[in-house]
Amino acid sequence: MLKRTLIGLMRSFDQTGEKAKDPALKTKHYRMSKDQAWTEVTTTLKKLNGYKILHEVKNVGEIVLEKKTITGRRLDITVTLFSINPSKTAIDIYSASRGSLGDLGANYRTILQIYRTLDQKLAAYKIT
Repeated sequence: MLKRTLIGLMRSFDQTGEKAKDPALKTKHYRMSKDQAWTEVTTTLKKLNGYKILHEVKNVGEIVLEKKTITGRRLDITVTLFSINPSKTAIDIYSASRGSLGDLGANYRTILQIYRTLDQKLAAYKIT
């Protein structure tokens, strides 16, 4: 966690992906259709405390959220759903801080919080 805070001194964004070096930032896969995942994910994100959905584009699979940090900075978060095949969906998250300074790891922690919440909600569908 200290390492992420130090990285956050310089960097004001974080993202997940298939090739992420940090295992916690690897793309999440679920055994469900993109439509089913979309419904579950949007419902779950709307209930997350401290997050505000700015817009949803279902055909692209993109949900844009905003979160205000303790220090008053705003994070812009994009949750993207990809259809791998008719019964498998992948979810990636990109989080960036507004402003020029680093985020002290806030984007990293935000991504982990969203993934944890989705993993709990979609536990029956998770592919490890």
